[in-house]
Amino acid sequence: MRKTTGVRPTVGVRLTAPLLAAALGPAALLLAPVASATAAPAAAAVPGMAAAPYEYLGWGNPQKPTDVMKAAGVTWFTLAFVLSDGGCNPAWDGSRALSGGSDEAAIKSIRAAGGDVVVSVGGWSGNKLGEKCSSAGALAGAYQKVIDAYKLKALDIDIENTEFGNATVRQRVVDALKIVKTKNPGIVTYVTLGTTPTGPDANGKDLIKRGAAAGLANDGWVIMPFDFGGHSGSMGQATVSALDGLKAAVKSAYGYTDDAAYRHIGVSSMNGKTDEAGETVTTGDFRTILGYAKQHHLARFAFWAVNRDRACGSGTDADACSGVAQSPYEFTRIVVQYRG
Repeated sequence: MRKTTGVRPTVGVRLTAPLLAAALGPAALLLAPVASATAAPAAAAVPGMAAAPYEYLGWGNPQKPTDVMKAAGVTWFTLAFVLSDGGCNPAWDGSRALSGGSDEAAIKSIRAAGGDVVVSVGGWSGNKLGEKCSSAGALAGAYQKVIDAYKLKALDIDIENTEFGNATVRQRVVDALKIVKTKNPGIVTYVTLGTTPTGPDANGKDLIKRGAAAGLANDGWVIMPFDFGGHSGSMGQATVSALDGLKAAVKSAYGYTDDAAYRHIGVSSMNGKTDEAGETVTTGDFRTILGYAKQHHLARFAFWAVNRDRACGSGTDADACSGVAQSPYEFTRIVVQYRG
């Protein structure tokens, strides 16, 4: 989903030929769903956690989170992004320490105001822990450092670009998350990935199947329904179609009922103009997504990003505004209506 400091972020994962040609891993992982799969408790047991929009504190003229809380009524944020510092060690944007800096101060301020955070690891750009850590155990240890630093209740792995396209890394992420779930009873985990208008692509389906085969009780498989490279109908309709495809993939892999599958999927949209010409996500589209989320009790409804949830002014950085006419935090106010 996004990000590089000082550069327009490339958002989402495109369905390219190289991506589709990536190795799909052992055939055994791609066969029947795990017969013993049972529905783990769905996410969002904590009020507000299911609606935690992204804010990127290292880019896009970020607002003070506590100001957003007062103005929009949001209580949870997904803070992005933790990356590799060049090795198997986590750091904000790959450079800022987990403790003692502005990021920790922001988290403390959110909590002091009655809110909390999900921390997101990954994104489109930068050095990825999934690639820099050479084993699942080492990667789990890196994730654990983030969890311990902030005593997290929830962790988001935003798997994109080269991390997403490598079957070995996809397996490593799944295995690391399984270790994390074992060592941190009750922690909520989300895996966020790109999508086509009809659901996850071959790599996305492979990732979900690997999760099921490994016995990973992931709380939310979350898609980013934008930067499609072409779609039919409104972006709200395209999002519903993509979510239907995601639900089918999760149901097939895990052997869930329809209801359980819906409760283990989620959506992370983008507000306003995306990176593709002619692709705009409106507040009407957000209301369509909200209705679908409420109907099916999705694990998560988030979006990229609070930084962009305002109209553009003269000379405003396009990464710090939506590109559409709107009132401040108009998209956030829709998302916070979702309670799981």
